[in-house]
Amino acid sequence: MSDKIIIRNKLKQMLGQTIKVYIDRPIGSKHPHHKDIIYKLNYGYIKEIIAEDNEFQDAYVLGIDKPIKSCIGKVYAIVEREDDNEDKVIVNASNKEYSIEEIKDIVDFQEQYFKYQIFKFFALFFNIILVVKSIK
Repeated sequence: MSDKIIIRNKLKQMLGQTIKVYIDRPIGSKHPHHKDIIYKLNYGYIKEIIAEDNEFQDAYVLGIDKPIKSCIGKVYAIVEREDDNEDKVIVNASNKEYSIEEIKDIVDFQEQYFKYQIFKFFALFFNIILVVKSIK
């Protein structure tokens, strides 16, 4: 099994877990290598997983609209990049619900340069409940 598959499985197992994110690119900051990219949300890392690039796992933070140094939230979704080795964790630091479309709109400032898909916590479970209710 490749390192990418092992890491992705670990990330998916973290969905729904409460975790601390350390912010190194606060909302409004510029990307260190691409100065035309401005962060529309707080961005940092989690220490629980070493990503495929041998750095701490990158994380976007939803639900906090001001620059912060760290926060606690739930692992809410995962951005899996098909053409890059850096998948992203999305942590929700609020009680607000976000659709996959809303998440895409929020992270697309950076993810637009990659082919990616988003896996959201409870999205499948919620769809199964809707299907069961519609059958009855």
